[in-house]
Amino acid sequence: MKKLIHGILAVSALAIAVSSSAQTADEIVSKYVAAIGGKEAISQVKSVYMESSVSMMGGENPSTTTIVDGVGYKNETEFNGTKIVQCFTDKGGWAINPMAGASTPQAMPEDVYNSGKGQLNIGGPLFDYAAKGSKIELFGKDGNAYKIKLTSKENVESVYLIDSTTFLPVSMTSKGKMQDQDVDITTKFSDFRKTDLGYMIPYAIDLDIGGQFTLTIAVKKVELNKTIDPAVFEMPK
Repeated sequence: MKKLIHGILAVSALAIAVSSSAQTADEIVSKYVAAIGGKEAISQVKSVYMESSVSMMGGENPSTTTIVDGVGYKNETEFNGTKIVQCFTDKGGWAINPMAGASTPQAMPEDVYNSGKGQLNIGGPLFDYAAKGSKIELFGKDGNAYKIKLTSKENVESVYLIDSTTFLPVSMTSKGKMQDQDVDITTKFSDFRKTDLGYMIPYAIDLDIGGQFTLTIAVKKVELNKTIDPAVFEMPK
């Protein structure tokens, strides 16, 4: 009987220890926010301008990304003498993609807009997620990373892997479309560098679209709080 009681007490003590050491989704996201610079540093960033090189289909292609916090996000990539444009604003989105047969600006379908509009906000969708109407859940660990599912108020789901040591994001997976087929789009982040304001930016980004198309982005230049005319986000007529 004594051995049984000792065994029960030992198991209970182990359960308490595991429970006390377990991280909640909120705690992990709070550490993520601290890892990318902290709330104060993030709130000081009003705009981001980046120049990058995109490796895809055997070639290097120049690309620019312009973000005004909460107002607009625009990415332009030159490819084979044409320009691929993706733009999200606080009111809607539009795109130009000659590779998909759209050589003139086209308004985004609502589902495409909802799945990508999180790029409008400095700090990403996890930063201040509750104020944006989103919810988070912790689904244990995947290797050395915590697995966090974020569900936006539009019911768009994204799964983040957050390094359990650095609390920097490892990857983000969401649903998207390729040739009208639903696919998983996985974005991997690495080579984080601290800006003058303390905000961390990944200088290496790998994108996998349903295992059918991949590209690698190498950031070459970053400017924070550059004056940007909001008109750059307007869809050309």
